[in-house]
Amino acid sequence: MGYVRGVNASSPGRIVLLTTSHRVAPGLLSWPAWQALHDADRVLCADGAHPQLPYLREAGVKVDEAAPTAEELVDACAGGHTVTVVATGEGEPQLTDGLARLAGTGRVQMPDLELLPASYDLPGARLLDLVQVMDRIRAECPWSSRQTHKGLAKYGIEEAYELVEAIEEGDRHELREELGDVLLQVVFHARIAEEDEDEPFSIDDVAGTIVTKLVHRHPHVFGDETATTPEEVKAHWLRTKAAEKQRTSVTEGVPLGQPGLALAAKLASRVRTAGLEVPIPQGEGVGYELLAMAARAEADGVDPEAALRAAARAYRDAIRATEG
Repeated sequence: MGYVRGVNASSPGRIVLLTTSHRVAPGLLSWPAWQALHDADRVLCADGAHPQLPYLREAGVKVDEAAPTAEELVDACAGGHTVTVVATGEGEPQLTDGLARLAGTGRVQMPDLELLPASYDLPGARLLDLVQVMDRIRAECPWSSRQTHKGLAKYGIEEAYELVEAIEEGDRHELREELGDVLLQVVFHARIAEEDEDEPFSIDDVAGTIVTKLVHRHPHVFGDETATTPEEVKAHWLRTKAAEKQRTSVTEGVPLGQPGLALAAKLASRVRTAGLEVPIPQGEGVGYELLAMAARAEADGVDPEAALRAAARAYRDAIRATEG
């Protein structure tokens, strides 16, 4: 590059390593970042296709496309000069490693080095990465590209059960991983839905739908209603939900494919919430006995499905103990 050390070798200068997030629209930089760019003696960027460059040049910042070595960059700063490096997506690890090696020799007067984040990810920004990864997998993976909603349905059930198990076991590491697996199912199905010829929708449509629902069902948060207790919140939720669905039976919307104890408890909950007097059906066999027990557990505030799983885990432990 032909960098030449300045005449005032006693002043080592300054290096500003400017990092940006690809998840934020280009040009949306912090004020300190703009100041660093305008105040620098030179601005360098190794990637001529960096998405920030058109916006920097539009703002009057002269950017040289260059990828100096650590030695060349130190030379460019000599004499008190400031060089700002617009980092590529990888963060310039080769350059920073080279600077660290130079500093470690103790034989080079090093410039001041500042790492300046120019833009930050907003909460939820990594979800954009997941969407991009899913797009590529759907397009390029021989297995994923052939999947359908029906084919993936069993995995959604499995992942939901594994999430419940992680919650009940109290394993924080597993909880984070299983939440990711459940989230993957949502993004995967939404990606498949984009390809539907008749009624396509995307992950943005999915998110938009749930946002609208949450805002509408929380008038005490986003509207003029008030709620100071969980019971009042639940009343708001049920009232707005009933107006949305316009159901003719409290049993509508209860999935019959869920586990038996959970199904029985859900039906009992709907009956109790609606204030209905519905006697538990009487009949022969363990099924009716379990139905009565599930309804009684729900009335007592106990999740019968979770209670049975806890008992089953105790049974599993007893089996293992017996096996030695």
